[in-house]
Amino acid sequence: MISFVEIVFISIFLIPLYIFLIWSYIEPEESILSGKKWMYKDEPEPSLKAIRYTRFTSLTAMIGIPFILSSFITGNLFLRFMPLIFIFVFVFGALKICISVDDS
Repeated sequence: MISFVEIVFISIFLIPLYIFLIWSYIEPEESILSGKKWMYKDEPEPSLKAIRYTRFTSLTAMIGIPFILSSFITGNLFLRFMPLIFIFVFVFGALKICISVDDS
């Protein structure tokens, strides 16, 4: 069983992570180019696939992290498979985004 101190520590650690994930979902162009704008002379334009992939990964992480943490905290048999299910959804969602045709 996990102690109260560990739950508080994990919660404090997850606050900045969730702030970053929300920012990455709302502003995917800025998230993609953070720290890399100095490489380009003009303002770079990320592709639609890169923007969709960034939003997908942010949303998947925001939904998946609580399930994965709860699978480690509780001893439920179904929740023990959540990391595997999370990876499965992530891989197939990323493949769908990469294979799809751009709307441009």
